[in-house]
Amino acid sequence: MSKILVLNGPNLNLLGTRQPEVYGHTTLQTIEEACVAHGRTRGLEVACVQSNHEGALIDAIHAARDEQAGIVLNAGAYTHTSIALHDAIASVDLPVIEVHLSNIHAREPFRHHSCIAAVVIGQICGFGAHSYILALDALAAHLDGEAGA
Repeated sequence: MSKILVLNGPNLNLLGTRQPEVYGHTTLQTIEEACVAHGRTRGLEVACVQSNHEGALIDAIHAARDEQAGIVLNAGAYTHTSIALHDAIASVDLPVIEVHLSNIHAREPFRHHSCIAAVVIGQICGFGAHSYILALDALAAHLDGEAGA
């Protein structure tokens, strides 16, 4: 069973109450529970981590190198600003899928650019909480050699 890290960045702990018109009403706990349950159906052991701190996210990415087969990452606003996250992802040689609840390309112009896009295997955005399930499916296919890159 492959181990996968679902890593969530700043403000995602407020899901369900934070701007529900943009991010929906689903809580992070519900998303994490769904990821763990869906992961089991795909032969994945899913662990979930959330932090509002960039350094803690970097530490989690580094730790995943020795523990996980891949990462599903919603870096939140750090997606658009963090060269440090880019460098951390590039340094661990793990497949990472970038996830966003909203369609970042249909929002404010500053959200259109992702600092981490160049070092992830793909990006899924705009499908709400289901974006995580799509990412787990894509990562499972990648690990099984079913997804071309």
